[in-house]
Amino acid sequence: MQARNALYDRGIARARKVRGPVVSVGNLSVGGSGKTPFVLLLGELLKAREVPFDILSRGYGRKTHGVARVDPGGLSQVFGDEPLLLARRLGVPVIVGEDRFEAALFAERSLGPQLHLLDDGFQHRALARDFDIVLVTPEDARDRLLPAGRLREPLTSLSRADAVVLTSGASLESFPINGRLVWRVRRGISLTNAPARPVVFCGIARPQNFLLQLRTAGIEPVAQALYRDHHAYSERDIQDLLKLRQQSEAESFITTEKDAINLGGFLDALQPLAVIPVKMELADAANAVDTMLGMISERRRKP
Repeated sequence: MQARNALYDRGIARARKVRGPVVSVGNLSVGGSGKTPFVLLLGELLKAREVPFDILSRGYGRKTHGVARVDPGGLSQVFGDEPLLLARRLGVPVIVGEDRFEAALFAERSLGPQLHLLDDGFQHRALARDFDIVLVTPEDARDRLLPAGRLREPLTSLSRADAVVLTSGASLESFPINGRLVWRVRRGISLTNAPARPVVFCGIARPQNFLLQLRTAGIEPVAQALYRDHHAYSERDIQDLLKLRQQSEAESFITTEKDAINLGGFLDALQPLAVIPVKMELADAANAVDTMLGMISERRRKP
């Protein structure tokens, strides 16, 4: 473990800086902690304060390479599903690139040195950051490192974070916080006019959480179809879903925003279809953002 942390320390030393401040949002595990909903939440809070920013993303799942600005009207195969979701929901520039330092330079050439939100950046050591946010779940506290478990890093890596975000009811006592800022969020779904007798389908990390949220909201699926995270839907998938609806005598479909993006041109074939946004609320959000911006300003004043 000490060798692992020493490796990350060397990575920090080699990290390259850009002119604008960098805020990283990441986690310890493989998928499912709520990074994208949190980036959406933080983006809305920054927009409310009229803080100009862009988002830097790897663009996981895309079939293209290199650095590019996301076209909100584009396809997930070109930009990735989560970058498209962020671009459409927030209406801010989203830059995808395997090398997030190059992505930040690309952004600054066209947008200037504004704040950069680095999505899924805790393990990306090539780009220096001014503030590190790490989301943890209750499962992280009892999980194991890859390949035996889902953890990408040990819990002791939280010592590199500036703020630790407790999600899904995670307990403060379960993690070695050691003086880090502690933020608490509540995650749920935004649901109005729930459709009757739905088939629920999704290709996301930890889909059982989505099913639980639906049941908590009073929706009991008559059938369900679960796919791997970032699933790219095919014509065969659509035929299978329509067959499942017929066999189960369902009246509608329900899926997530990310899945709606991955459906692409197949979206109309599954009507009536309810697309459920995930929402996240940050306790004492104003104070949290004030603290973050204040720490960034202080750090950037130092030589």
